[in-house]
Amino acid sequence: MKLATKTPLNHRTKTPVALTRLGFGGAPLGNLYRKIEDAEAQATLDAAWNAGIRYFDTAPQYGLGRSEMRFSEALTRFDADALTLSTKVGRVLQDCAAEDVTPEAFVDVPQKRIVFDFTYEGIMRSYEDSIARLGSDQIDMLFLHDLDAGAHGQAFEDNNLRQLFSQGGYRALSDLREASRISAIGAGVNTWQICERLLGEADFDGFLLAGRYTLLEQDPLDSFLPLCSKLDVGIILGGPYNSGILATGAVEGARYDYAPAPEGIMQRVRKLSEVCAAHDTPLIAAALQFPLGHDAVKTVIPGASTPDEVRQNVAIFETLVPQALWSDLKTEGLVRADAPTPTETGNAA
Repeated sequence: MKLATKTPLNHRTKTPVALTRLGFGGAPLGNLYRKIEDAEAQATLDAAWNAGIRYFDTAPQYGLGRSEMRFSEALTRFDADALTLSTKVGRVLQDCAAEDVTPEAFVDVPQKRIVFDFTYEGIMRSYEDSIARLGSDQIDMLFLHDLDAGAHGQAFEDNNLRQLFSQGGYRALSDLREASRISAIGAGVNTWQICERLLGEADFDGFLLAGRYTLLEQDPLDSFLPLCSKLDVGIILGGPYNSGILATGAVEGARYDYAPAPEGIMQRVRKLSEVCAAHDTPLIAAALQFPLGHDAVKTVIPGASTPDEVRQNVAIFETLVPQALWSDLKTEGLVRADAPTPTETGNAA
């Protein structure tokens, strides 16, 4: 796997951001769903580095700081000049009573609670706290984390945008970028609509979009991805398996969008699996490689919690997917006809 030669998230970025086409998502290292030992976390990061992965993403939310703290040890071993690192802002971690800890889906977390704060002070506090946990100020990209409505409702999103644009949050990001303390700014979210809304308000370099441009979902082709291509705004694609079902297939208990998959999704995945099987291609390989067919998508970042999972991700990424598979998926109406697809040899490079 080759390191991309200064692949820019956006042409306006003063310092182009180098990205490998396959990146590393750091949520599992925050003990997502299960506890992993520190030694296993370090071995996992080493496996990613040794495989040629040079782009790593983390966030304060992941294990209430645990993921970032685990990255800090690895950063002392990795070549800083070859590494690209992103983390997120907007979730400030505060000490709290045991009953007020907000672990969400993470286990064995520090005694902290999350406070959403997209003001100037909140962004700067989040950034400085991340530097302290990482033990390094080498953060290349900062993403506003989950400022969209999500499970919180439209009033939550509107309030976050007021903080961002009226109370200095965007100015904080811009100041950090102008001072060359970071190279790129954007948002890490689960919906493409908020990204499109942000692009209508200000200058952003890229977005970390989770699960919204996949074998199961191509709605961003209507307006958002064309806009990204026009503005040269890069997409880092997280959640390529839609929370799991495109990795496991339509098995009992399969998850889609962080919940048990509904029957309609299960049926569609069964059909996707049948076409993939006809071409002797694992569904998971088609799912991981598909997003990179679009020129706006610069990298995909599946997570991993063990060295074996890293090696599996690399093998899946390097699996040859025949062009006829993409053609048949379109013919069957399982993938949009206007969806650009990878070249037969393009993704594994």
